[in-house]
Amino acid sequence: MKGSRPEQAVLTRDNDLTQTAATRAVVEGMVDGLNDHVIDGIGAFFAPDFRWMGNAGCGTKQGLREFQDNWQRPFQAAFSDKVCIDEARLVQGEWMAAFGRQEATHSGEFMGIAPTGKRVEIRYMDFWKVVDGKIVDNYVTVDFPHVMQQLGVDPFQGQGWEAFDRGERVAPRPLTDKGESV
Repeated sequence: MKGSRPEQAVLTRDNDLTQTAATRAVVEGMVDGLNDHVIDGIGAFFAPDFRWMGNAGCGTKQGLREFQDNWQRPFQAAFSDKVCIDEARLVQGEWMAAFGRQEATHSGEFMGIAPTGKRVEIRYMDFWKVVDGKIVDNYVTVDFPHVMQQLGVDPFQGQGWEAFDRGERVAPRPLTDKGESV
């Protein structure tokens, strides 16, 4: 990229590094609460107006009530016997990140898929910002396509790029200025 560069890492520019231990304690407590399937008491860890920003298929939630009603309750209805396992955690100041998996039983409707009773792995990545002992922002990516594939549904209808890895598809060639393949 030539010329000026976009400003980077705006959200962590003023990160208060003295808050590392407090941030870790809040997020670890929250994960324990999720593993205990707490819904009504989860506000102990989240600011009432926190933002939950998920990828496509997950949506966004503004505030505790939307998180409870539009994420926690539907998720627990679709997946029972779930346990959250953070495989890696990084914490610095007011920010903490983790990736891992949830292991759960598909016991309710999910993305239009009737309950199968199958045990599934639900991969995720989270970034939390903690201020004054509460999570105020939660950036989330949940791998719902992987879950759907485990339940026998191909959300990419055979067009997933995994085919490139197996040599089953050839990458499209770039075009010239005249719109012809190189």
